[in-house]
Amino acid sequence: MITKINKLSGTITVIGYCLLVFGLTSCADFLQPENKAAIEAEGYFNTDEGQQALRVVMYSGIKSMATNTSLTEYGTDLYVPSRGTSAGNMGQYTIVAENSDVTSFYQNAYALINNANCMLKYGTQKARNVAEAKFIRAYGYYMLTQQFGSVPYITEYIESARKDYPRTSLADIYQAMISDLESIASDNNLPAEDFNGYVSRRAVKALLAKVCLAAGWDLETTLTDAAKGTYTVNGTTYFQKAAQIADEVIGGQQLTMAFEDKWAPANEGNNEEIFAVQYERNGFPGDVVTGGHNRQGTYGSQMGNPVENGMKATGSSLSPSAKSIYLWAKGDERLDATFMMTTYNYFGRWQEEGYFAYYHKTAAQRATMSIADCYFPWYVSLAEVEKFITDHKAQLAKNNGALTVQIHVLASQSTLYSIKQDGTKDKTFTENYSEYLRGQHGSAVVPSVKKFDDPETPQQNNATGYRDIVLLHLSDIYLTAAEAYLMSGNESKALQMVNAVRARAKATQLNSFADYVPDYETDANFTITPLDVVLDEQARELYGENTRWIDLRRTRQLVRYNVEFNPVISSVADMSNGKGEVKWLRPIPAAEIETNTAISVADQNPGY
Repeated sequence: MITKINKLSGTITVIGYCLLVFGLTSCADFLQPENKAAIEAEGYFNTDEGQQALRVVMYSGIKSMATNTSLTEYGTDLYVPSRGTSAGNMGQYTIVAENSDVTSFYQNAYALINNANCMLKYGTQKARNVAEAKFIRAYGYYMLTQQFGSVPYITEYIESARKDYPRTSLADIYQAMISDLESIASDNNLPAEDFNGYVSRRAVKALLAKVCLAAGWDLETTLTDAAKGTYTVNGTTYFQKAAQIADEVIGGQQLTMAFEDKWAPANEGNNEEIFAVQYERNGFPGDVVTGGHNRQGTYGSQMGNPVENGMKATGSSLSPSAKSIYLWAKGDERLDATFMMTTYNYFGRWQEEGYFAYYHKTAAQRATMSIADCYFPWYVSLAEVEKFITDHKAQLAKNNGALTVQIHVLASQSTLYSIKQDGTKDKTFTENYSEYLRGQHGSAVVPSVKKFDDPETPQQNNATGYRDIVLLHLSDIYLTAAEAYLMSGNESKALQMVNAVRARAKATQLNSFADYVPDYETDANFTITPLDVVLDEQARELYGENTRWIDLRRTRQLVRYNVEFNPVISSVADMSNGKGEVKWLRPIPAAEIETNTAISVADQNPGY
């Protein structure tokens, strides 16, 4: 592979000419002083060196989309803050047009699109580069439409002072994305598959399936009640197309790989991956402590300096919600594959003990290591937990370990056992889960997500993760197909797709959608529908993959799920402005309205 993306480093400054354009306004003015060599864009980009540099920059731009969490996870049913942290503006739906996270997302998406447009202008002599650019441009617009709805659709490379780009209708944007992707879906200049971070024909079709699914919801359904999440289906053309294409992507490939193996650090590039953003620590020319990403530190509640206490350092704003802890039933292998349910005490040997002992010690070695935190799911009885404490007294003895030893039982009434120095039971706390999250019970009240763990990281904080970020993968497409079949009226095929995903996880098979009875608590008026079954399966399979907000907005369930499951949202009014307009989309950034002469305050999305 020629472009593990981080290796670009100093190349960007050589390229010049708007490759890192922010927003839709021209960047020629502020980049001109950097163009000291007076290299003409066309002359440079037509060279092999220029083409390769442009290609790397184009791919690199996807990283800002892949690592964004604030717009993709906050304010949903799956995540809540713990240890006194706040849900923030995103989680509480108090964001404004000046919000920096919203502005950055918008600007980064258009920078990605402009880089692709640059390749489409200057890279026409290499057909593969053109096909890749069409895919990347479509991905940028897919992310924009899912967050902002109608946006300016631009196909030319911005290198002038032009500032008048009006919003384009959603129907036109979807058709343009579909046209672009269909034009390269069978392009033999792209490989059939690729596991090194490049666009493949399979990736094109996977994205096309998702675009068609989104188009079906946005163009062929009408919301009837935000609080109830009800809608009418006015057509199924796009849903049928999404299902057909998703089936083509699946191509008969069965989900036979264990879920744990699918996400194992040593198994990157496995045959279930369809498209991933590539990272590489080895050979990175800069500071490896800041050159990667922080996805491994996003979900959980652990704190502290990892080399002092052996913990994986995480934030606490995206801890599992009360709904989340009940998603996985007994026997579902995805629970242990998603979360680190046991961490070990720390005696000064980083990576050999503490959190990352899981990756560097064998199961036999871990069976005798000192435990720091152990988490039990809701279906394990307190009697079973207390027997575990008695049977593992030697492992639970703190000795001179750096961490307080605690045993956690996560349920609506959560129980925490503190353990004495000698490994026997000390105090027991039982609290409502929401109070338990806010309580002062140490810095590891919930288990951390391990899907993105990089066990080779020298110190787990800052941007030290170099795991590839998988954006499209096989089981995701199974569930895309399930949703598309359901919306096109083929419930039996939708259930077949759901059961295929459940079978791999050893979850109980469903004879019908009506068989599904969730273990989490709901209000008496919250009736489980077939769509809820699909969304719950997406929650289990895709937990922590930066998809949830988009999934709920797309399916018209964003308000319904937040009111029911998000503790900081109690009514539709909490997600609306003073005029009662629901914030179904993000605000068009104020900076865009100020600088783009074809957009005014009147064009702002409802709710803002």
